[in-house]
Amino acid sequence: MPLGLTPLRSLWLGLALAGAGLALIAGVPPPRGGDWAGIAALAVWCLVETMVRRNWGALATLPALALGLGCALPLYLFLRSRRVA
Repeated sequence: MPLGLTPLRSLWLGLALAGAGLALIAGVPPPRGGDWAGIAALAVWCLVETMVRRNWGALATLPALALGLGCALPLYLFLRSRRVA
C-alpha cells in the first residue's frame, strides 16, 4: 500500500479530512461549553503519550484542535498508528 496506508489508517485520514472540511464549511465557530473539556483532554493525552512514545510527529495534532475534535482526534489516531522507529 502506498505510504503505508492500511485500511484503518486510511479511515483515520479520511475522517480527519472530513472533519477539517466540515469545520471549514461551517466557519469553525469557537469552542463552547463541553468542547473545551474534550479539547483539553485530547491535548494533554497527545502531549503525554507523545513524550512516552517519542512520536514527535503526533504533535501536529495540536494545531488541528483549532478545527475541532472532529479533525484533531482522527488525525491523532492516524499519526499514532504509524510505525515509530
